[in-house]
Amino acid sequence: MDKASDIDRVQATMREALRDYEVLIREHAGDNAKALTLFGAIAADAFDPSRHAARNVLVVKKVDLAMLHRLAEHGAKLGKASIAAPLVMTPEYIQSSLDTFPLELVDISQAHLTLFGDDHFVDLPFDETHIRLQCEREIKVVLIGLRQGLLAAAGREKVIGALEVDVAEGLLRTLRGLLWLKGRKDAQPAEKVVSEVEALTKRKLAGLRTALDAQAQHGWDQFESLYRDVETLGEIADAW
Repeated sequence: MDKASDIDRVQATMREALRDYEVLIREHAGDNAKALTLFGAIAADAFDPSRHAARNVLVVKKVDLAMLHRLAEHGAKLGKASIAAPLVMTPEYIQSSLDTFPLELVDISQAHLTLFGDDHFVDLPFDETHIRLQCEREIKVVLIGLRQGLLAAAGREKVIGALEVDVAEGLLRTLRGLLWLKGRKDAQPAEKVVSEVEALTKRKLAGLRTALDAQAQHGWDQFESLYRDVETLGEIADAW
């Protein structure tokens, strides 16, 4: 039996759209749908529809491509309602991914709400080694992406600035993983995540802070500062 919905814990301006989304999922997935879970900003009382889309996971008994194809027809309407396309997982996929994608699952487990079905992301048995290795890998991937993005930008400041912002948002998940390794396993807003990492590393992350500030200037100088921060975080992750 479904547990009580967490919809009342979502900010009021998004409730109607999310109720409609739940109805849509139930209509298309039927008995194959085991749960619909919100995560990230929408579940952490930090949601801004002008900047965020409500991220969510659809847990199904089995993956049905035809159903996903039908659901995709509603993508434009959902996008206008600030609702992201769902991540689609089975319970078996969640359990088998704990060693390969732990940061993504930590991200979901730390701040999530269940609209219907059982909670598949509570008390997941994460392994510190798996989290540490993915933190190292993610930072290395970010560094490569920054280098390649800089070349592809061909000197266009606007493109460089957009790359900086995109990387910073994604990097937060890795920072939460680093904090998890140091015992900070509860959900925290971006500002506190950065502050705690700065306290642990005894290093100010000015480039990352600027990249996360939507009102700040974003260009070459800020990009260079962010790159130095990511290099430092890579050295720290390696040491840990």
